[in-house]
Amino acid sequence: MAIHYHRIGFAQQLAFDNDAGDALHLIHASGRGMRARIPAGWIAFLMPLSGRLELESQDGAWPLPRGHALLWREGHLHCVAPAQSLWLSLCGPASAWSRYMRTSRNAPMPDLFPSETACTRDLRRLLVRMARIAEGTPQEREAMATLAEAFCSALIDSQADLHERVQRCSGRTLRRRQQTLLRLLRVRLLIQHHQDGKLDLQRLARTASYSPCHLIRVYREAFDETPSEYAARLRFDRAWILVRETQMPICEITEALGFESQSAFCRAFKNTYGVTTTQARRLDSAPITRIPVHAPKHAARAA
Repeated sequence: MAIHYHRIGFAQQLAFDNDAGDALHLIHASGRGMRARIPAGWIAFLMPLSGRLELESQDGAWPLPRGHALLWREGHLHCVAPAQSLWLSLCGPASAWSRYMRTSRNAPMPDLFPSETACTRDLRRLLVRMARIAEGTPQEREAMATLAEAFCSALIDSQADLHERVQRCSGRTLRRRQQTLLRLLRVRLLIQHHQDGKLDLQRLARTASYSPCHLIRVYREAFDETPSEYAARLRFDRAWILVRETQMPICEITEALGFESQSAFCRAFKNTYGVTTTQARRLDSAPITRIPVHAPKHAARAA
């Protein structure tokens, strides 16, 4: 159960072939200008520890910031670190991952679902530990398999909510329901990576190989909201962060989020949060009675 270790630095590139073997690969990248190419058909976990990664797939390009983690299984993925950064990745074919995923006897093998979320402390600590002992003595490296099993267990635990949602998906068998959720998560990732209001329902439906009406129905059954409602929620979450945590002019925020005009953005912002953009930026110095209903938790603490 070998795990191949790759250390890359300034401006170095790493590319795997589809026939690169039936093993997991641990990438430790430090510096700037590093590039890695993950083949289609592989599962990859990526975690920036500092700086950020620029990712590109057939569906577009997007940044993966520090503190976030991506579980990818949606075709080719190109990873670039344009500025100084430190990031780790564990990747390989599904058959290689399955060797480290322990289950009870007769229990079906849990699936790994594509997702981008805040990285849990356990996942971060385990992957960092694996990278450290990969450069250690042969005796230390013997613990790699045990750490890989612990990492896979923590990864499955971090996706507990998604595994529960499998039961809400259509399909007569567990495998069919898992495939339905994979399609819906492909749509969900596409929405997350395009928060400028330019995605339309037809494109989302094509991504999942569903009709628009069928996509709306099965997505609501799985996630309790439609794709449009999820996109709007993410858009205003981002609007709150840009207004509260940056000095970006409102006109530039309007353009970045794809609103038709600044007045339309300001009106929608107040309807969503109950405060104007000016009031939101003054919350620290002059708290108001009503706290934005959908604001992140740190906003309520700031008020």
